[in-house]
Amino acid sequence: MSEQEKRKLRLEIAHVLFIDIVGYTKLTTDEQSEALHELNAIVRDTETGRNAEAAGQLVFLPTGDGMALVFTGSEEEPVECALEITQALRAKPSLPLRMGIHSGPVHHVADVNQRENIAGAGINIAQRIMDCGDAGHILVSKRVADDLAQSRRWQPYLHDLGDVEVKHGMSVSVVNFYADIVGNPAPPKKFQQIREEIASSAHRGKRFPTLIAVSVAAFLLFALAIVAIIFAPAILREARSRAPGSPSAASASNVAPEKSIAVLPFESLSDDKQNSFFADGVQDEILTNLAKVAELKVISRTSVMQYKNAATRNLREIGQLLGVAHVLEGSVQRVANKVRVNAQLIDARNDAHLWAQTYDRDLADVFAIQSEIAEAIAQQLQTHLSPNEKARIEQPATTDPLAYDLRSLTTFTCEPGSSMTWRMIPMRKRACFRESACWRKPCGAIRNSCGPTASCAKRTSTCTGLALITPNSAAKWRGPLCKRQKRFSRMLAKCTG
Repeated sequence: MSEQEKRKLRLEIAHVLFIDIVGYTKLTTDEQSEALHELNAIVRDTETGRNAEAAGQLVFLPTGDGMALVFTGSEEEPVECALEITQALRAKPSLPLRMGIHSGPVHHVADVNQRENIAGAGINIAQRIMDCGDAGHILVSKRVADDLAQSRRWQPYLHDLGDVEVKHGMSVSVVNFYADIVGNPAPPKKFQQIREEIASSAHRGKRFPTLIAVSVAAFLLFALAIVAIIFAPAILREARSRAPGSPSAASASNVAPEKSIAVLPFESLSDDKQNSFFADGVQDEILTNLAKVAELKVISRTSVMQYKNAATRNLREIGQLLGVAHVLEGSVQRVANKVRVNAQLIDARNDAHLWAQTYDRDLADVFAIQSEIAEAIAQQLQTHLSPNEKARIEQPATTDPLAYDLRSLTTFTCEPGSSMTWRMIPMRKRACFRESACWRKPCGAIRNSCGPTASCAKRTSTCTGLALITPNSAAKWRGPLCKRQKRFSRMLAKCTG
């Protein structure tokens, strides 16, 4: 094989600009000749074409209704040439052209007349890309677009169209090349048809599942109707047999609000069982603080005291019966001047722990603990605390631990099975006198004890609103004890703030 033949078979990378006259076959013979002559004049008059031809880096290939320009220099040359052709066509809008650009392998061949020619995949793909366009389009392959995108000059011109199937089932990625006065910004008709086919196919695909879904729904409704006809009499009999106001029916029909809570009695872990009222006081203060939040539904203390035994609690059942979504439970341990409070917030619908905290503080800090727990619960339930509500929660009913004991005692000794002993009486009097104006009056001279004298009894009654209790009169008090304690509790609330 000669050196010339070997050179012809050697592959080269060429940059191809394929040009086609749109509607060429509809023209008369004279019009076709005039169009080709005009196209040849425009192409050969481009500066890029003249420079490449002078450098021996351009080959013109006639294609019947257009031509292919095969550049072997820079990849930008076919793009520059396309821009120059577009600018020249602005003065001659009667010559509609479409162009395609691709870079790929080519090789030299001899045509039927034994003249040297060029062929290869680079030219074929450039023609396939051009065939995707309409009049005015300049389409480039994705490969060329990726190379041009490296230059900021060409980036505004590149607009991706996606993949399209061309001749012989080949798929090519096409990019539309246009700017303000260059190219055609409208999507080619071929791509519009593809999108319409995809949308139509998707619509047809949706119709079939929809038909199936409608059929299944109709069948299920028919089956449910049959079941209802069969079992309706039994269901009606069962409904009539049940009490119309039964608690189970009421709880099943009510859906607990998300921002609802029941504060269950806190368990006392203190060794001194006389301190059980202290744990009840902590629970009551937390419940009272939460009740000050307008967005919260808080169950009353009367309703929750029946669940005082922590060992037998079923939180899901409690939540359903009380109509709440959350419950707060905990324990209190008091040793000398120290107190430990443990609190847990639980979702009563699934027994999930949402929040838990243990507080180890001095006894005097029990008031701050109660406020902190209430604010933490409000935050966990995502409730909004107004400044007024926050201030009310942070303001304790009393700041004196002895008075706090008395408030708890007078509130909780009326529970079933509780009693009030003579040893509690002096403590009650001391707490009242300590925080009341009576401390600075004649009754203040009594201090820690008061003898059973008529004058002392009279002054004590004036001070506390109660008759003085002595060992001799204590037995007479047991009947109306709760009524008197409540009266004393109201007085003490006014006395201690």
